[in-house]
Amino acid sequence: MRMRPTLSWTPTEDLPPGTTDPEPVADALSTGGVLVLSGAGISTESGIPDYRGEGGSLSRHTPMTYQDFTASAQARRRYWARSHLGWRTFGRARPNAGHRAVAAFERHGLLLGVITQNVDGLHQAAGSEGVVELHGSLDRVVCLSCGASSPRRELARRLEEANAGFDPVATAMNPDGDADLTDEQVGDFRVVPCTLCGGILKPDVVFFGEAVPPRRVEHCRELVGEAASLLVLGSSLTVMSGLRFVRQAAQAGKPVLIVNRDPTRGDRHALTRVALPLGGALTTVADRLGIPIGGRATA
Repeated sequence: MRMRPTLSWTPTEDLPPGTTDPEPVADALSTGGVLVLSGAGISTESGIPDYRGEGGSLSRHTPMTYQDFTASAQARRRYWARSHLGWRTFGRARPNAGHRAVAAFERHGLLLGVITQNVDGLHQAAGSEGVVELHGSLDRVVCLSCGASSPRRELARRLEEANAGFDPVATAMNPDGDADLTDEQVGDFRVVPCTLCGGILKPDVVFFGEAVPPRRVEHCRELVGEAASLLVLGSSLTVMSGLRFVRQAAQAGKPVLIVNRDPTRGDRHALTRVALPLGGALTTVADRLGIPIGGRATA
């Protein structure tokens, strides 16, 4: 199944209104077996913008598609210039209260696991261990020819060496880890090939229009099947890659709870949608459950 390159979603039906009471979330967590599905909205308080919320990057930025990346050397040059610059900022992001709360819920045995649509690694940095990175991670790079995988920090070093003096000022950063640059700022940025076969390097993330690996999808489906309930955190559920798990849970009669300030494509399947900022909402839930969220975080 391919990830549909849907960039926006507009409600075509009356959806149930959101609430400001997070008690249903606390109730679900108190019984355990909760599977978390997180999206870009959980990382906004760490300084990483989302796609579709207020001020979301889609209002000014079209994400790279797999088709454009593989078909055009110029598209790859533009992507890697922007991503190389954005990586410096992206790598400095730190977990926020929402990430720390999820990690605390896991430590207290309330979660079955975490499926994240994010590529920022902040759940793991907050201390979460049972994380499935649905769309991959910007920490890794893969060769499209030989399949070799390598650390992003290694590629960053090579790009620094190949582009000495490249230090433009970006106007903004995007949730897929790249920065907004003009074509003039990109200039003649040099893209480096795979060191093993000379092939095209790509971040180990699922671009719009690209297939999520089938085994990863099946693993997530198994987790949904085992879960007592599904808790969606900060996802508009616009793309099918996340929405399918909400539909699966609802069809199986499992409670679906959503914490997202704006309406989502999954609201009609949900028991409730808590329309509050994630950090505050999950901190309130943790307080009601008597769970401290200080936890551990990596630098």
